Amino acid sequence: MGWTPLFLDMKDKKVLIVGSGEVGSRRARRFLKANAKVAILGKNIPNELLNKGAYIISPEEIPKWIKWADLVVVASSDHQLNDEISHLAKNKLLNRADNPDKGNIIVPSSFFIGDVQISIFTQGKSPLMARELRKKIEKVITSEDILQLDLQNYTRNLLKNKVENQVNRKKYLYQILNDPEIIELLKEGKLEEAKYYVANIIKSGK
Repeated sequence: MGWTPLFLDMKDKKVLIVGSGEVGSRRARRFLKANAKVAILGKNIPNELLNKGAYIISPEEIPKWIKWADLVVVASSDHQLNDEISHLAKNKLLNRADNPDKGNIIVPSSFFIGDVQISIFTQGKSPLMARELRKKIEKVITSEDILQLDLQNYTRNLLKNKVENQVNRKKYLYQILNDPEIIELLKEGKLEEAKYYVANIIKSGK
């Protein structure tokens, strides 16, 4: 398969999830959080998912709901059912949690550090290592990095109104990224003071 990472806007998209175990429920939480419409086929569906707006469907309704869905997630423990659903959904976006290579969409391990979203895909080789890699990444990215992200966004918006040349805007961004005083301010958590400092740099044209 020719996998490549993408982020999809799932707002108001329709997702059918087959299976309500640990994996299916986790997928449902993710898509509900992204403001998708979620229908679930499974037993003992957690009340929290129903309270967030998930629909319950019956096996007899599967063809109708597959037609309804923009994305079909197959995550049951019944491999025969998984294959049958996958066959019916062959022209849809399809995530096979039990066998990724039989689908055309991967739902990777994903987490946030501040406003930074990080996804890890191990080619299906090891979910355990995906969790271990997440722990290592969380240790590397610091609170100063997250503040620098906010500061860079603030700076870019200022530069759009003050500096026309893209090359010069880029120089400012690198200057601010490596400025020792700004680094120290962010280490102390002083984002607003760092913004004030940046505004003066741009205003003075240095």
